[in-house]
Amino acid sequence: MKRMNHFLNQIAKDLTNTNVERYWPNFELVAYALYDENSVFLFNHPRYNHVPPKTYKILKWDEQFVGNTLILFDGYPTAIADMELYDDYEGLFSILVHELFHGNQYIKEEKRFPDEMLGMSYPLTKENVEIRNRERKNLYNALLETDISKKKKYLKKFIDLREKRTEGIKEHLTYENLIESVEGPAWYVEIKVFSEKSPLANDLILKKYGKNLTDVVESTSNIRRSCYSSGLFMCLLLDELSPDWKGSFFDTNATLFDLIKRLNIAPRKQAIEDVQISHGTEAAVNFAVESREKELDEFEAQIGTHLFIEGEIIALSFDPMNIVPFEGRLLHKNYIKVRINNQEYLVQQPSLTYCAEGLKNIYKLLVVLKDKPLETGDSLLITGIGEIKGQYAIQGDTINLVVK
Repeated sequence: MKRMNHFLNQIAKDLTNTNVERYWPNFELVAYALYDENSVFLFNHPRYNHVPPKTYKILKWDEQFVGNTLILFDGYPTAIADMELYDDYEGLFSILVHELFHGNQYIKEEKRFPDEMLGMSYPLTKENVEIRNRERKNLYNALLETDISKKKKYLKKFIDLREKRTEGIKEHLTYENLIESVEGPAWYVEIKVFSEKSPLANDLILKKYGKNLTDVVESTSNIRRSCYSSGLFMCLLLDELSPDWKGSFFDTNATLFDLIKRLNIAPRKQAIEDVQISHGTEAAVNFAVESREKELDEFEAQIGTHLFIEGEIIALSFDPMNIVPFEGRLLHKNYIKVRINNQEYLVQQPSLTYCAEGLKNIYKLLVVLKDKPLETGDSLLITGIGEIKGQYAIQGDTINLVVK
């Protein structure tokens, strides 16, 4: 706790003394909270404006505080970070500023958020993955290249390859462009902060943040997460080639890719010949598909009480970074908040949802429990989740609960 208190005091001091506008113009700080499994340490919240800037209000942890994200706490945007996920100060501080930037986006009324369903239905075709990997390699090389003429050649190739992909997966490519434009700038701010606080050399930091640009398996297995690094690299390239780009970014609906295309790089587009699928791409796609299937199979094969909840279930919130999709099923590895019988429940453990249409309409939910639920006749009392009304049947370690 002593180390945590040091982190809390240091973060309060750093955020009070740091001009965050040096990371992004007109960066407005919202409220923020750091938390562990017991307590929430809340800063800069208007409801608690009697608390001095460098100190915090201690609240009891509740289920609103899950993951690293932006929430509306008492009606006000609040960046939250889980202290237990970090041993190093620079990691915790930089992720907090990342989430504070999402608060800044909220205040600036950012509209470029994608339809997360497109991420769940993203087509892992070998041709798309092959072109995507080549595209990402050219983006990586463009940033690292110091010769301006060669830099522009890499960027032109990057643009041509991405536009080639548009022919096959237009709406899913829009999803990538939007994720990059929302998360890329947050990662951009994060890397700026991390670079200031970390003892690592800049080239090693860039390598750390750019890993899944060049790691074929990683970028194919985690499409959403991989867009963070491509967005970041576009931000850093725009810094070099169009230094004032950030000033008007919130006044436009243009994606980062649109801004890259507007750079004076090359006048004509060259046709890209038929794509030959490399062994690396073949292996990466097979690995991604097999890994998803294996994760879901392993979840279903866990030892414990298998509780199947069937009926009308609506997903209210979830962590899109930690979802594994496979054939109409979604493994929520972190948490999911659902509405059942007009009541809200937080399932703060891995669960498997079976979806009819989209992410939100669930017809079956599987949770593997350590403790058997308490039976009350017309409901089950489930440890860590709550009481759910419905008809149930128990057979060995399997419980089927039907809700309205």
